[in-house]
Amino acid sequence: MSKLPTQRTSVDQFLSQVEKLPKKSDEAARLIFGLDATASREPMWDLATQLHNELFNTASEINLEVQLVYYRGFNEFHVSKWSKNAGELRQEMTRVRCLGGMTQINRFLNHVQREASSERLRAAVFIGDACEESPTEILSVAGQLGLMQIPIFAFQEGHDLRATQVFSGMAARSGGAHIPFAPGSAQELRELLNAVAQFASGGLAAIAKLKGPVGIRLLQQLKK
Repeated sequence: MSKLPTQRTSVDQFLSQVEKLPKKSDEAARLIFGLDATASREPMWDLATQLHNELFNTASEINLEVQLVYYRGFNEFHVSKWSKNAGELRQEMTRVRCLGGMTQINRFLNHVQREASSERLRAAVFIGDACEESPTEILSVAGQLGLMQIPIFAFQEGHDLRATQVFSGMAARSGGAHIPFAPGSAQELRELLNAVAQFASGGLAAIAKLKGPVGIRLLQQLKK
């Protein structure tokens, strides 16, 4: 298992790119982070929680508002308020525990669509490992997000074939990207988040400047 970064350098890099997002002087950039918190993700959850805690700490220092969205259990779907306060965001994340239940990816995408109609969203990130829903509605909403120019970056933990098919489809329909990462790999997840920030701040040109396989894979998908 890859070790978590001991310093906030990786997250600092991610958020330094988000800080460059074009925005009004009095208007914060806004990003939605969607998380599958069902039982299958429990082995990875503490690792992800620590990584996001670092992100929240840095977010409080810049003009970035974060909304945490997760689903778990029996039809439980949680949406946090928009916040730049690291303490509030940390509380939201650390009190979450994974519970068995069905995936609610379509519900997440519908939420992103509603937020995008009234908020200045540049992209949404979804992190999960499975899909137990019919892909028809998921792909339909993803296509609508594509028309709204809200790309979905679907980061897949593991290699479930059905999830791969659905995640890659919703990324393609929305104009985003789908990248699997190995369970327990903080390094890969860190690079993926940084790459999304690069895209949000500078588009394809910024992605093209990234070194390593993550940038190359994202660029190949985003150029399609």
